[in-house]
Amino acid sequence: MPSLNCADGIQPNATYSDVKNLYDGETIQIQDDLVMEGYVISSDKAGNFFSVLHFQNSPKDPTDGLQIEIDVRDSHLFFDVGQRIFIKLKGLYLGKSKGVYKVGGVFSSFGNLSVGRLPSNTVFNHIMVSCEPNVAIDPLEVRISEIDTTMVNALISIKDIEVSETDLGQPFAVEREETERLLVDCEDNELALLNSSFSDFQEVLLPETRGTITGVLTRDNSKFQLIIRDLNDIQFDLERCEDIITEFTSTNIFFSELADPDNNAAARFVELYNSANEPLSLNGWRIVRYTNASSEISSSLDLSDFSIDAESTLVISPNAVEFENVYGFAPDVAVGTNSPADSNGDDNLQLVDPFGTVIDVFGVIGEDGSGTNHEFEDGRAVRRIEISEGNPIYTFAEWILFNDTGSNGTTNLPQMAPDDFSPGVR
Repeated sequence: MPSLNCADGIQPNATYSDVKNLYDGETIQIQDDLVMEGYVISSDKAGNFFSVLHFQNSPKDPTDGLQIEIDVRDSHLFFDVGQRIFIKLKGLYLGKSKGVYKVGGVFSSFGNLSVGRLPSNTVFNHIMVSCEPNVAIDPLEVRISEIDTTMVNALISIKDIEVSETDLGQPFAVEREETERLLVDCEDNELALLNSSFSDFQEVLLPETRGTITGVLTRDNSKFQLIIRDLNDIQFDLERCEDIITEFTSTNIFFSELADPDNNAAARFVELYNSANEPLSLNGWRIVRYTNASSEISSSLDLSDFSIDAESTLVISPNAVEFENVYGFAPDVAVGTNSPADSNGDDNLQLVDPFGTVIDVFGVIGEDGSGTNHEFEDGRAVRRIEISEGNPIYTFAEWILFNDTGSNGTTNLPQMAPDDFSPGVR
């Protein structure tokens, strides 16, 4: 073990907020004689951390954390978990990368300064170890759904968590690649587990059971990531969570309005309605389009990321920018051209549940809508207000249709956006 000199009598004079508030959008060098203190929470002993030291402002119930980049290998020999340290900030650089504040040395790329590793010969001029004995670090006990930005660079612990089924049977990390694995809790909330290919547990298979995991919370822009220090941070000794079935079927969801404005094809949309008195998830649901007389699916739209509130609509637009310009508000779902929401009025649509059952339909599959009772070219197809359920068989009596032909009981009256349409209103 190296012989270390500890420091007594150093008085911190800057909080974590004080330091972070110095950042003004660009990497800066700290010029003031500022000193902050912290408690080490990371360790490179198992190789899962490299050239970085994470520390937080209290061994228990921390309210802030930070990281310092250092060019020191085996830094756990000098800065052990639970050690109180003092950081002399004068001369160090402060920056922000992917939503995370960090201090350290500096490097330049194309004229832009970024925080880099503090050279090894200056590390011990800036980081001092207290003479006090190490203390136990009590991790913050949180659920995935409770994680927020105030916990970044803090040690956290999460109960009732397991590795996603998609990653079972895989090692912690792929050789020579920093690897993300997916953690899930029993409510299907997700968190990324970040593993180094240089860790001494890289080849170990991920655990198949459930339990508690402890690690340093980091962030990659809007995505949170957890990094364990070694395998002792994983205590999985329970059976896996029971599967949560989120897929369901219901006839309460159906097409309520289809739009092909005569004056603006970019203002087309498809509207769904939920007649139930509770919100309904669309996990596994999709809309499929059969173009003209085709009996083969031309395009499909997965609705899994969306839900519909009780007695509310879901408006889908193939051109979100133009939709907002025309109708004055953003659509609920933005998709691309040639999608099911971009019909020119003579195509056929189906609403399909997660189990492959057709819940609702507009038009007759295999029949071009032109000149039929399911044409809304240059017009609008709106469901009659008394209809409250989907129908897998097209029934003209359930619809009011406007178009540019007036064939077979439809109305020859091209519709103009926005006045002739009512997206978002049933």
